[in-house]
Amino acid sequence: MARIRTIGSVKADLITKAKEAALCAVKVFNDPLIQFKSEAFIVLIVIAWTYLLHAYYRSLGIDYRYFKQSTKRKKFAKTKHGAKKHWELERCLEDLACPIDPDTKNNLNFLIGLRHEIEHQMTRSLDNYLSGRYQAAVLNFNQYLKDLFGARHRLDIYLTYSIQFVELTGEQLQQAETPESLPPNLRAYIQSFDESLTSEEYNAERFSFRLLFSKKLVNRPGQADRVIEFIDPSSDLAETIDKKYWVKKEVERPKFLPSEVVAKVKDAGFLNFRVNREHIDMWKSEDAKNPGKGYGVKVARTWYWYETWINHCIDLCTSAGDKYK
Repeated sequence: MARIRTIGSVKADLITKAKEAALCAVKVFNDPLIQFKSEAFIVLIVIAWTYLLHAYYRSLGIDYRYFKQSTKRKKFAKTKHGAKKHWELERCLEDLACPIDPDTKNNLNFLIGLRHEIEHQMTRSLDNYLSGRYQAAVLNFNQYLKDLFGARHRLDIYLTYSIQFVELTGEQLQQAETPESLPPNLRAYIQSFDESLTSEEYNAERFSFRLLFSKKLVNRPGQADRVIEFIDPSSDLAETIDKKYWVKKEVERPKFLPSEVVAKVKDAGFLNFRVNREHIDMWKSEDAKNPGKGYGVKVARTWYWYETWINHCIDLCTSAGDKYK
C-alpha cells in the first residue's frame, strides 16, 4: 500500500525545502564567481518564503490549494499536466491568517514586484543598490522560521559574515547608492513602490536592513578582532557617529513647484522662461514627468520637481543661445 503522508510529515518536508532554498539564495549571492546574483537570489528567497508559509498553513489545517467549493466537494484548479495549483507568495501574504508583520510584507511585496520587472531583463546594477532589502528578507526569514517552528530550525548557525577582497570606501558606497545605472523601468518601479510607503515604513529595518560602518583605529592588541562591532546607541560614540552621519545624509530630496523652478531659472539669467509656456513646453518635449527619468515626483496629486530638473532646464536654456534671455 502507498504510504499516506501526514500533516506533520508534509510540514517537515516544506520546512526543509524552505531552509534549503534560503541557504541557496544566500550562497548564490555571496559567491564571487556568480554575476547573476539579484535575479537568482530573488527567485530563491521567494520560493523559500512560499514554502515557509505553506508549512505554516499546513500546521493550521488551512488548505492552501486553489479550488472552487461545490455543494459536496472541492474542485481543484490544476496545471496543464494535472498538478494541483498551490498558493503563490502573494496569495499567502494576503490571507487573513498570515502571521507576517506589515514591514516584512512590504519587503516581500517589493521583491515580488522586482522579480516581475527583471524576469525578462538582466541587470547587474541591483546587487549593491538593493542589498539592504535582500539582507532584510533573509533576516526576516530566519526570525519567522524560529518564531513559527522553533529555534532548532534557525539558519544563522550556518552563516557568518562574508570576507571581502576590497575595502569599502566612501566612493564605493556612494556609487552603490546611485540609481542612474539602473534601467528606466526598474528606476520607475523602485521609485513608485518607495513613494507608496510612509516614512516609518520606508525606514523600517524589516523593509530594508541598513548598517552604518565607521573605521576603527586602536592602539593595543585584542581591540579590533571583529569585522563588525555593535555599540550602545545611547553611548557617546554612537551619538558622535550619528551627528557626523546625518550632517552628510540627505533625509529627503528638496522638492520645487513649477513657479519655484522658473524663478531659479530666471535667477540664472533666462528672463523669458515662463511657467505656463516655456516651462511646460520644455518638460513635455523632454518627457520629464516620466518617473524613470528621476526629475520629479507626484505627491497628493501635485507634481514636484527635483533640483536635477532645475539644472537640466538651465543647461537647455544655455544651449539655446539667446532664446530665453
